Amino acid sequence: MQSISAVSFKEQISHLHLLDIRTPREWDDFNLGGVHIPLDQLLDHIEEVQRIPQPITVICYNGTQSYIACRLLLAKGISCQNLEGGLEGYLGI
Repeated sequence: MQSISAVSFKEQISHLHLLDIRTPREWDDFNLGGVHIPLDQLLDHIEEVQRIPQPITVICYNGTQSYIACRLLLAKGISCQNLEGGLEGYLGI
């Protein structure tokens, strides 16, 4: 599975296609844009995800759930990468 470091993410953010899989509350508190589909709804919205230009950069709070989401998406043939350390890592640089 591919991943992107927080530093590279920050440098490339305007060119990335984001999928934020955090909860609605987390999304409302802070978001970077992109498509928001919580992890627990991801498979129910797979057709919507397939319409996002690939590769998709999947983000969550600390990188754990986005890793899981990437595994699911890759199994469905969707090209994606995981933000290492999640938004926590991005905000820490």
